[in-house]
This record gives sequence, structure tokens and C-alpha cells, in this order.
Amino acid sequence: MTILFVKANDRPAQKSISVKMYEQFLKRYRESHPEEEIQEVHLYDTPLPLIGTSLIDNSNQAPLGLNLSPGNLSAAAIQQQHLEQFIVADKIVIAFPLWNLTIPAALHMYLDCLHHPRKTFTYTKDGVKGLLTDKKAVLLNARGGIYNKDDLSEMSVRFVRNHLNFFGITEITECIIEGHHQYPDDSEKIIKQGLQQVNRTAETF
Repeated sequence: MTILFVKANDRPAQKSISVKMYEQFLKRYRESHPEEEIQEVHLYDTPLPLIGTSLIDNSNQAPLGLNLSPGNLSAAAIQQQHLEQFIVADKIVIAFPLWNLTIPAALHMYLDCLHHPRKTFTYTKDGVKGLLTDKKAVLLNARGGIYNKDDLSEMSVRFVRNHLNFFGITEITECIIEGHHQYPDDSEKIIKQGLQQVNRTAETF
């Protein structure tokens, strides 16, 4: 069993709740699942191609067996590395903050790498079909304000969940710590309770 941990925040844990969540989940998961293989991707420490001609041509041409131009080979190699690592993982954990109503740019770029016809999804006469239906995921998210589940201005958890659903991943658990900036007097309590949920989720995931 292989689990892939994806961290989309380069701030230190003492300044970032989502990084605290990441480190807490990873620590507890290692303790409770010593037999499983753990792989980590720190998105701010790894090359990520910007979506554009190179990445789009790779996604369109490679499945058809067409040769890529030399200029596209580098982007294709990076995409392939992230794509294959994601595909072979049995379980996925993604830790990320809500920044300016959405996700960090590095996570957006990473998700772009995972869109690949015939590998993560396919087109059928009935529409798009995700191909990674055997995986499950945990989303670890921190946001300073409170957002209702139906709040369309929240484009962080909603955004990542939509991408995973597109790939066929529907068994998704959310651990969200929110409101610690909106309610500073309760910040310590909010964070403590959130990290307790992180521990429980890590033990049973």
C-alpha cells in the first residue's frame, strides 16, 4: 500500500496551520501504519511546468503516439513524473491553505500535470469518465474565515475536490480548520480541536 503526501505551502509550521496539519497527519499516519510506503511531494521544492503550449501539446499528442518537439520534452518529463507517481499511489493526502479565496498557484500547476487523457480520464459517448476510481483521498485545509459548504466564494477545497472527482476519485475526507483569524479569542481552541480531528483521520485512513 502506497500513500502520497502532497504539501502545497512553503511557510514554516509555526506560521502555517495547513503545514501543522500536514506534519501532524504524517506523524500520526507513520505511527499507526508502519507497514505502508510513504511518498512526499513538497510542491514549492519541485519543478512544475506552467500550463501552456508545452503541457497542452504533451497531453494531446502523447496519447496518440505523436512525437513531441524538443521544446516540449522537458515539460513532458516533469509532467510524466508527477502523473505516474499519482497514478500508482493507493491513497492521496493533500495539504493546502485557502489563499485569496483559492489554492496556491503551485497546487494549481500540480493538478494541471495530472490531467491526461487515457491515464486519469477518458472521453466516452456519455461524457468524461474518471479512471482513478480505486483511490481515496484526504484534504487538509486551513482558512482563517468561516465558509458555508454552499458558499461559492470558497474556491479552495471545492476546487481540489472537483479535480479529484474528475479523475474518478470520490471517496474524499475533508479536515478543515477554519475561523481562527475571524475569531482570534478562540483561535487556540479552534486549532487544537482541528488537529485532534487530523489525528483521528490519520489513524483510520
